[in-house]
Amino acid sequence: MIDFEILWRLHGRRGIVAKREVFQGVHKAISNGNITVIRPPILRLPLFDYLSILITHTNEIKRQMKEFEPDVVVGFGILNAAIAIRLTGRKGVPFIYYTIDELHRLVPQRGLRGIAKRIESANIKKSNLVLSINEALRQYTMFMGAPEERTSVIKAGIDLERFNLGINRDTERQRLHINEKDLVLLFIGWLYDFSGLKELVQQLRRNSVKNENIRLLIVGKGELWNYLRNAADGDLRKRIILLDWQPYETIPRLIAAADICVLPAHKNEIMQNIVPIKMYEYMAMGKPVLATNLKGLRMEFGDGNGVLYVDRPEETLDLAMNLFRENRIMREGLKARAFVQCNDWERVRVQFENSLNELVSENRKRGQKLE
Repeated sequence: MIDFEILWRLHGRRGIVAKREVFQGVHKAISNGNITVIRPPILRLPLFDYLSILITHTNEIKRQMKEFEPDVVVGFGILNAAIAIRLTGRKGVPFIYYTIDELHRLVPQRGLRGIAKRIESANIKKSNLVLSINEALRQYTMFMGAPEERTSVIKAGIDLERFNLGINRDTERQRLHINEKDLVLLFIGWLYDFSGLKELVQQLRRNSVKNENIRLLIVGKGELWNYLRNAADGDLRKRIILLDWQPYETIPRLIAAADICVLPAHKNEIMQNIVPIKMYEYMAMGKPVLATNLKGLRMEFGDGNGVLYVDRPEETLDLAMNLFRENRIMREGLKARAFVQCNDWERVRVQFENSLNELVSENRKRGQKLE
């Protein structure tokens, strides 16, 4: 895997030139994963980081194609995918574009998003196969130019052994100093300005007496960190538990400590078509999820499957209290678990491997005909 240090700005100045790095035995979702991650050199300067990719990633992809002689190449990015498509085309190697986000919308420099969109669209059109992790993103790729017959959906997976219903809820609550009577709402992820957490904090502050047993457990880092830190250290210090990034293996215990999980994001273009993997992890732990009524989520989970929708982030706390008063939390959580219990990583692996094999087989047949 060839990657780009996208968060270099957050790590402080560590020299203008980032040297090539190789990381062995990398894994995240699957404990026995064994991935080699190669990080080509870049210039740690705004805009020049992207420009340097055009040189260093080109050289690295050429090097790996010569040494590794791949049967198929899979791309997740914008610039390095464009480079790989050009190089694989010369070698007659099929290319798969795997879509997990509307990538151009995530470019931090607003002025560059138009260019990024054109490159992303060209990548999608030129790919031999375009995979998406949900149906809404598949429709997005077709809007961006992918022929329908070259698109497919492979849904996100879950480690069902790690995310299970047997984790002791009380043990983790004691560690976090959470009272048994507290109603705990959990958010895990990047703390975007549009995550809806600011609205939850403001609503919590306005309803501090009526919802005195509600607590927010927030795990992550991002733009809202300082705002949330001030709230957690100030007037809402008894209502908010704010944690920095945690090791992945601790996430199931944190979910177990919660009663309800939340995704109260704003209805913006970035969020409309995505279905974060954490949704499946929340649901696998038997937790109902309160989420903004976004197109991707609605298409993926529908109604009656443990995901309940709000139109605005401010409505989240009232819906949580309604579930509590009506004694529906466990019932909705069991619906959530039932919906995702077949989404294990082994199923995803088999489906993905079959897609690779079919594409490689078709490519070899075409090569034999040309010969």
